[in-house]
Amino acid sequence: MAASASALSLDHLVWRGDRLATPALPGRPTGHAALDAVLPGGGWPLAALSELLLPRNGIGELGLLLPQLANVPAGRWAACIAPPGLPYAPALAAAGVPLERLLIVQAESPAHARWAARQALDSRSCEVVLLWLADADMGALRRLQLAAEESGTPLILLRPESAAHQPSPAVLRLALSPCRGGLGIRILKRRGPQLAAPLALELPWPGGGTRPDCGLEHPSTATIDPQPSSPSGKHALVRPLPPRSAPPGLHAGAQ
Repeated sequence: MAASASALSLDHLVWRGDRLATPALPGRPTGHAALDAVLPGGGWPLAALSELLLPRNGIGELGLLLPQLANVPAGRWAACIAPPGLPYAPALAAAGVPLERLLIVQAESPAHARWAARQALDSRSCEVVLLWLADADMGALRRLQLAAEESGTPLILLRPESAAHQPSPAVLRLALSPCRGGLGIRILKRRGPQLAAPLALELPWPGGGTRPDCGLEHPSTATIDPQPSSPSGKHALVRPLPPRSAPPGLHAGAQ
């Protein structure tokens, strides 16, 4: 009888593969109830590495992450490292993102981007760190995971979908695809059973307008213009990075 009671008292420490794990720390809510419902801890893992795998940039991944950028308390930062385009400040402000707490870091190479991410984590001043990363080996990913664990900060990597076949220490891996009105989300890795079908997540369009993909027969074939003809449109979350010119006398290869 005593042994049975002891086993019951330890049950919460055992993760069973047929149910979602209960992490030591609750997750940070994603801002999307349907996604929180299928994630262990009910949100983005704290003190851990997560990955979003994309077929291309601009399919709605920034819309998925807007709640993380918007809910940054005073005295803290949201760091966006090596984004493929320059976030459009008026649209982010219209979506509730406090621009004075948003840190944008451009990097010359994947190695520089990884270094900047580790510095942001080590500072312990960031509420969340987003890192766009095309190239990393297992050793580099493990160092990022360790930095996230030690800092207690969520680190979210945005990588090409081709990385899905590579091993990763990330505790959560989500494959994103464009779909009508939002995103299709396939959970590749979580502490829990596989999801029976991809999750269709509706994303609100910043500014309250109609999403341009709502009338598409096949939204997955649509292309997204990274620089809209009307820069004042609130739906334009990202603009392409401007060309960078070197100071006089500096060799281009040394930038």
